[in-house]
Amino acid sequence: MRHVAFLIPGIERIGGAERQTLLLARGLRSRGWRVTVLALSGSRGDCGVELDEAGIGFFSLHMRKGVADPRGWLRLNVWLYRQRPDILHAHLPHATWMARWSRGLHPCLALVDTLHSCGTGTAWRRFGYRISDWLAERVTAVSGAVADAHVAAALVSPDKLVVVPNGVDTELLFPNPDVRAAVRRELEVCGGFLWVAAGRLEPVKDYPTLLKAFAMLPTEARLAIAGDGVQAGELRQLACRLGIGDRVRFLGFVPDVSRLLQAADAVVLSSRWEGLPLLLLEAGALALPSVCSDVSGLRQIVISGKTGWLAESGNPESFAREMRRMMRLPVEERRGMGQQARQLIERNYSLAKVLDSWEEIYAGRVQRPHCSA
Repeated sequence: MRHVAFLIPGIERIGGAERQTLLLARGLRSRGWRVTVLALSGSRGDCGVELDEAGIGFFSLHMRKGVADPRGWLRLNVWLYRQRPDILHAHLPHATWMARWSRGLHPCLALVDTLHSCGTGTAWRRFGYRISDWLAERVTAVSGAVADAHVAAALVSPDKLVVVPNGVDTELLFPNPDVRAAVRRELEVCGGFLWVAAGRLEPVKDYPTLLKAFAMLPTEARLAIAGDGVQAGELRQLACRLGIGDRVRFLGFVPDVSRLLQAADAVVLSSRWEGLPLLLLEAGALALPSVCSDVSGLRQIVISGKTGWLAESGNPESFAREMRRMMRLPVEERRGMGQQARQLIERNYSLAKVLDSWEEIYAGRVQRPHCSA
């Protein structure tokens, strides 16, 4: 049985990269692959039941967070030597560097790593990618925007790079009126227009712009924000200063964002940059229109006038204008926009198509005559 190991910093807190990794793991397992998720640190957290039910293995390297811990590198290489997976697929920088610097010890191991964001990070991150680029065998990016950003910064060789988008399971994600009603009751939203935003509460998501824009909307509008992060306290204070504290719900970390999206009338994303956010893919699959920043990584999902509207990044007035525009649409027109979003997701980002792409890439990596024995 073919064996793929996904290496990722951790799965105790699920963000976009982690959710995508778990989706790929579950999808490949259903196609007959042996799958193991390797975490640099932490435990399985709330994902334990999901992994067990899908028959997906898990192994933690138990590295100390925020500390260069060589014991994790040793544990990884002992595991690779004993288990001998066909593919090691790394996600996010620290996992990528661990995988790259292990490659020389395992000549028959096919190595793939994935870039998830247009942001190229700190000088140290860029240095780490540059000095290890020669060890990379195949690098993938979740969107053309991500690929272009990393090539422009000289962090990856163009001849090693291929775009494989994120995907969502459109057979499992579809509007459910019963779930919608239940979640709206939980949020105490009986009527009114509910906007949903999700993502870590950090500067890249630019929530101050969103809150300032929301303060300009009619009072019947409500906003639910799923996520946690370093700006949590100051964002709550900003909402109070803007006089919208009673209309904005900060939900903290939400393990199942797709369930929350069922309650929404539309999605809003004010990020300064993105790769290819699962939030928008899930929203589209649930036939929800969106208002988002006009930045790379979002334009391919939000097509103005068809699947949503784009607003000028960092401009509260622009966001407020497009959000009001969405709220003023007749319900049937807004639903029609949501249906176009779902058709776009089904056409380009279904999990089945994405899995086909990964299996093709994996097949090209493992077909090596000197490792066939």
